[in-house]
Amino acid sequence: MHNFGLLGHGNDTAHWIPKKVCGPLEGLHISSVSCGPSHTAVVTSAGQLFTFGDGVFGALGHGDRQSTNVAREVSSLRGLRTVLAACGAWHTVAIVEVVDSLNSATSCKLFTWGDGNKGQLGHADRETRLIPAYVESLRKLSFCQVACGYDFTAALSTSGQVYTMGSNAFGQLGNPTIDGKLPTVVKGSISSSCVEEIACGSHHVALLTSKARVYTWGKGANGRLGHGNNFDRNTPTPVEALKDKQVKSVACGTDFTAVICFHRCTSGLDQSLCSGCRLQFSFIRKRHNCYNCGLVYCKACSMRKSTKASLAPNSNKPYRVCDECCTKLNTAGDAKKLQNSKPLDGNPHPLSSEATDRENTVKSLRVRISRFLTMESFKPEGKHSRNNSRFPLHHSGNLSFGSIGHSKELTSLCIPTSTALPLSCGPISPHPTNRLTTSVLTSPDSACAYPSNKNMTEEVARLQSQVKELTRKSELLEAELDRTNNQLREARTTAAEENLKCKAAKEVISSLTTQRSEV
Repeated sequence: MHNFGLLGHGNDTAHWIPKKVCGPLEGLHISSVSCGPSHTAVVTSAGQLFTFGDGVFGALGHGDRQSTNVAREVSSLRGLRTVLAACGAWHTVAIVEVVDSLNSATSCKLFTWGDGNKGQLGHADRETRLIPAYVESLRKLSFCQVACGYDFTAALSTSGQVYTMGSNAFGQLGNPTIDGKLPTVVKGSISSSCVEEIACGSHHVALLTSKARVYTWGKGANGRLGHGNNFDRNTPTPVEALKDKQVKSVACGTDFTAVICFHRCTSGLDQSLCSGCRLQFSFIRKRHNCYNCGLVYCKACSMRKSTKASLAPNSNKPYRVCDECCTKLNTAGDAKKLQNSKPLDGNPHPLSSEATDRENTVKSLRVRISRFLTMESFKPEGKHSRNNSRFPLHHSGNLSFGSIGHSKELTSLCIPTSTALPLSCGPISPHPTNRLTTSVLTSPDSACAYPSNKNMTEEVARLQSQVKELTRKSELLEAELDRTNNQLREARTTAAEENLKCKAAKEVISSLTTQRSEV
């Protein structure tokens, strides 16, 4: 939108991409921005308040009803430190630091201005204020947060209480018995709670308490209150769907509400494919969450357990983790135990530290290639993609990798050439799965022996060359994407110009048609 200079660029031109607001704001550090339907308020770190947009109802606070398309400082608050500002449809509210002349104590007071037809300014009348006016009825309180709806205001005091004023048409003031001309504290189910955050939509309110509970009230159309219906609420009502969530923040749009919760395991219903092998879940292939990364895996890809998982409820109990997270959680002490462990059945040649390092390098390279191929599998099939999406890996027929189980027995995983899956069927799994043949080293003559240093070196060299090739092709794809984006940008510009020409031509045709009809 650009009517009345809402963007603050000094003109009424619309912009499709973000553009820096210059003018008086050039070089200033901005601490917060608030946008209403018709105007914008900007607060700097130094406590200055700038406004711009439609000023027909005095919402800009400049002492007149003039609109401005350039940011302009509210002169009546000059010398005071503005902490926060909020914009309604036609009014503005600011929290300003004021020094008490008696004891020199600093407190944050409420100033309001603009349209007061619904009592949203809190001055016990419905008069319009063209400059910021101190809300006298709240002089004994200090405020930390403020939010504005279309024609009402909600403010949060430092003691954790919510005060509302303005229109109560949909119960958005939280008390059905008040007229909204004066600020009134919201009680009901939150009377004993300490509120930490408030947010306002056009006609509804949401808040977050210190116990991470979310309450909403006001207009309920479109389900914006989160109670499973479209009914209005005139008192704070807890959102039961968020009862077991650790809510961190709450925000409101015009007719919707959003909350941010602390990270937790992904719901299995939200994902139909295993994050490891990319196979679809079914009645047999069950979903399991990794207690470290939170992603959903099948049983074969999350068979290991660890006591160091970041999402584990109990740190003394092992919880299921995916193979990749299990590898990350292994400590240097576990590697030392691996080096000092005795070989099975008198095998006189245990794994050396050099061989172990090379084996870990091979696994790491396989993980990177697997991830890249997983990304490639989501690209649409075409002539170009079919030619470039397959990168064959050369496996040695007798190549095997060692691993350590919970019983600390040395095992090896053999990958015969005849059973290796083609890359076109899906990504290569970097960890052992139930599709690989597992055997225990019972003698030096076992068919699945540990790889020699030479084989490991060759395998590392092959994988490194493949990584370089994949990196090169990835860079080519990025360059192609940039070219396509540039072409799209040019096409949009051309289309906009043609559209303007078309409108001008239509106006000329309409004018000529009118003149002809008059003749």
